[in-house]
Amino acid sequence: MRQILEGIRVLDLTRVLAGPWATQNLADLGAEVIKIERPGQGDDTRKWGPPFVRDREGRDTPDAAYFMAANRGKKSVTLDIAGAEGQALARRLAAESDVVVENFKVGDLARYGLDYAGLRQGHEGLVYCSITGFGQDGPYRDRPGYDFMIQGLGGLMSVTGERDDLPGGGPQKVGVAVADLFTGMYATSAIVAALFHRERTGEGQHIDLALLDAQVAMLANLSAAYLASGRVPGRMGNAHQAIVPYQVFRAADGFLIVAVGNDGQFARFCEVAGLEALAADPRYATNPARVAHRDELVAVIAGRLATRPAAEWLAALEAAQVPCGPINDLAQVFADPQVSHRGMVATLLHAAAGEVRVVANPVRFSATPARSDRAPPRLGEHTDEVLGGLLGLPAAVLEDLKGRRVI
Repeated sequence: MRQILEGIRVLDLTRVLAGPWATQNLADLGAEVIKIERPGQGDDTRKWGPPFVRDREGRDTPDAAYFMAANRGKKSVTLDIAGAEGQALARRLAAESDVVVENFKVGDLARYGLDYAGLRQGHEGLVYCSITGFGQDGPYRDRPGYDFMIQGLGGLMSVTGERDDLPGGGPQKVGVAVADLFTGMYATSAIVAALFHRERTGEGQHIDLALLDAQVAMLANLSAAYLASGRVPGRMGNAHQAIVPYQVFRAADGFLIVAVGNDGQFARFCEVAGLEALAADPRYATNPARVAHRDELVAVIAGRLATRPAAEWLAALEAAQVPCGPINDLAQVFADPQVSHRGMVATLLHAAAGEVRVVANPVRFSATPARSDRAPPRLGEHTDEVLGGLLGLPAAVLEDLKGRRVI
């Protein structure tokens, strides 16, 4: 069964997370992704451990689990693009590619003839995606961009964390690098859209994506609320800015989430909780009223939910079709029957480890399935295959280039 991007070749000049996340998505959709890495070093995330992938004898390999998260389905080619010979080979690979993705500092690749202006000459159909912290223009264009600082600068940390007036209050970053991941997802959709444009017109284009832009965009309803009202939202901990009750509560033996989204669900929640009078009380009967009287309502609900174990509340609320759920750790996530049924873990053959387990692509196509069938590559695993097969370099030339550490 053909995949959507089968026949598309991507030259991947990215490292760490935002760019590799985008190119991994493209690989899952069937593109051939050639990842260029520095000889002897590779992507920085190969060393971001422990934990590291273990080989068949149980020993750590040079590749960290972090690298495995964002590089499945790719081919690794080691190439020193700081030198003229490496640059020339990279330009030849770009000429054979449909897409180039890079996350170098603004202007860096122009020195190597690997910028969009340099590569599109004679290759007008090239789709070229640049991912940076702040974009190709503007007063911050030359600053390096890291997810943590973008979460702070872009407003996410101002609305993440417990309320300032409560114990533990203050700014918190999100537990994963969401600014990088947001940007990688935007890059994926932008590249696919640009390929669709090329299909219709024959013309490629340059895509300029910034972590800060993506972070601002992903504030979604909070940004809309500020623009509509002029009021700056603050941190709410696990509560929702505009819906009540929609937060974490402590049960007798742990925690659970109650996510009441409308007045009918609130009435059913009150019935299950034995708090029927609340649903008829004009202070709580509608969501705007509940938001206005948040503190007193939450206090009553918290007192009631603390009287029984979380599992009992979850069973009763689910039976009444009140949105709710547990707070799972990752062991519980991957043991969950729904996660297992959906096949969210893929076991892939790996050159050193024999087999590795990775998270599968979550998209389900009816006709052209996304596939996770190639493990993240060892450093330089496909150098000979790509340079010998695609560019036709003889074995003697490859050995000479290796001896001089060009590859």
